[in-house]
Amino acid sequence: MRRDGGMNFLVTGGAGFIGSAVCRHLCANPAYRVTNLDKLTYAGNLASLRPIENAHNYRFEQADICDERAVLEILRRDDIDIVMNLAAESHVDRSIDGPGAFIETNIVGTYRILNAALEYWRGLSEERKAGFRFHHVSTDEVFGDLPFDGGMFVEETPYAPSSPYSASKAASDHLVRAWHETYGLPVVLSNCSNNYGPYHFPEKLIPLVILNALDEKPLPVYGAGANVRDWLFVEDHARALELVATKGRPGESYNVGGNSERTNLGVVEAICDLLDLRRPRAGGKRYRELIAFVTDRPGHDRRYAIDASKIARDLGWAPKENFDSGLARTVDWYLDNKWWWGPIREQRYAGERLGHGAVANSQNSPVASSSTGNAAESRKVTT
Repeated sequence: MRRDGGMNFLVTGGAGFIGSAVCRHLCANPAYRVTNLDKLTYAGNLASLRPIENAHNYRFEQADICDERAVLEILRRDDIDIVMNLAAESHVDRSIDGPGAFIETNIVGTYRILNAALEYWRGLSEERKAGFRFHHVSTDEVFGDLPFDGGMFVEETPYAPSSPYSASKAASDHLVRAWHETYGLPVVLSNCSNNYGPYHFPEKLIPLVILNALDEKPLPVYGAGANVRDWLFVEDHARALELVATKGRPGESYNVGGNSERTNLGVVEAICDLLDLRRPRAGGKRYRELIAFVTDRPGHDRRYAIDASKIARDLGWAPKENFDSGLARTVDWYLDNKWWWGPIREQRYAGERLGHGAVANSQNSPVASSSTGNAAESRKVTT
């Protein structure tokens, strides 16, 4: 922290789902200055930054974390104190169809931005060096999966990734730790559970189900819908990330979870029940009638569950939203904000199913994303 109490943040992937929530949260503090670096690929959306686009302490820079020189120039120009690295390909199903983009962005991109941060950090004064942080934001999926009958991920859980996405994130986590141990770069890491909330790109489970339901389309559920995820409201996550970045101890990692485990089917049914109250179907029909069970995803992890006791104990964080309150806020936001999601559904992603696993080469990889988050569990049924 500077003597005046201010901090300059570089948020990479700040036009994505979690990144935009972080930018909005940080800009609410007038002592902070936020530079948002985003490549603006398919899931990056500057409309998610509309509430702060004219804020005095916010600026946007379109750039790629794989461009090491561009990142270094931004670090120096904006006199950055804290890097929060959220730029990543984030969708399991897309990683099954085209893992190449995940290797490029999540592994090579992390390597490039670490190099830029290291060169920048080495040029700082000793006082500024001590206060600098590189915060790498990751996922619980690096830990593999858990049995249905118990257990939780802790910070020391061995890595056992199952998908190309989680393998690429695991590799990036290891690189960050290596730059700390080998070169002394002051880093902190965090691993989160499934995020949900406003401005969520509609390939992911919760927004996809909401929007399919409003369109009277099938609500697909993989397998029997028994897979379990811990759900974290994105604004709670943004608060946690600020604490990790500003208060976390160098070299430490922190698990962030919502303590809200639900089966995928349970999540879909809860959305249906909320919509029955808020936007009833014609003729007294219920939204649950639209649920359709479809072929499961290859290598679908059974269960994720986060033990967030360390961040609660060390940094004083706890979620403000439980799943019921957070889901109600999310459904209401989508009902009220078609201006945001309408163009996406019409022009960029209409809900088609991904992750068939038929393609796995760089020529067919999707364009690299600038957002981060966790995997959706259901997609539109295609015919």
